[in-house]
Amino acid sequence: MRIGNLAGRLTVFTEHGALDVEQTSAGEFSADPQAIYPRWEEFRRWWAGHAPRTEPAVPFTQDDLGAPAPHPAQVLAIGLNYRDHATEAGFAIPDSPTVFTKFVSSFTGPIGNIVLAGPTVDWEVELVAVIGERARNVAVEDGWSHIAGLTLGQDISERTVQLAGPAPQFSLGKSFPGFSPTGPWLVTPDELAERDAIQLGCAVNGEAVQKGSSCDLVFSIPELVARLSAVLPLEPGDVIFTGTPAGVGVVRKPQRFLSAGDELVSYARGIGEMRHRFVSATAPTQHTPE
Repeated sequence: MRIGNLAGRLTVFTEHGALDVEQTSAGEFSADPQAIYPRWEEFRRWWAGHAPRTEPAVPFTQDDLGAPAPHPAQVLAIGLNYRDHATEAGFAIPDSPTVFTKFVSSFTGPIGNIVLAGPTVDWEVELVAVIGERARNVAVEDGWSHIAGLTLGQDISERTVQLAGPAPQFSLGKSFPGFSPTGPWLVTPDELAERDAIQLGCAVNGEAVQKGSSCDLVFSIPELVARLSAVLPLEPGDVIFTGTPAGVGVVRKPQRFLSAGDELVSYARGIGEMRHRFVSATAPTQHTPE
């Protein structure tokens, strides 16, 4: 199943087009995309019991897609979670997850413009997991059962802000408006042939800058669920940015950052693609759905 946020409304996407969930369910489920996660198992059973749909799916444009989980209560982001990225950044492989947050006001959809917050804005393509069942002290082998699905994300970072001061300001440097795009939709684990080995990457102006596979995660997605839920409860709809592979701009020689007019295209096999253009703070901007 692929679900998402079409013009602010919860939608199931099929090979034939889009089905509005509130309309298709005759009001049994809300149109609010975030509201589905506390009812995830009920929703999943409903969809399985009513598929294939008899209602006509409608065509849609990806320009109207927003973040699949636009207003999570908790956002947990994991640093240094690919071995090659930890190495390129000059760090030892961590023995426990490095965790920070991204503030929800930075969330945006998979298509549109993003305003540059400074001269050192960097890319970080990531798989993003959304919690579908409350997790507390979960065993690794049960981790996937608490995941509603995966989507694609970018942990865009203004490096000067991130690294300023006596202690790094990771959360601030990564939370300017538009700095947490996700999409194009959420794909349930059963739809992913190799859910533990998903290829992902991104390109700037057509030049590949990152390429990796989630099989190289230091802490796999089920292990992240286990480790994080040992500290705090993970609630339905919570979002986990799982880390980025090697190839970020800040460690290149010379360093490379995003400029006005640059196009960033991100992908994850089996999930989809995002496309963003960067604009200066003084340029008129195109609205991007949450």
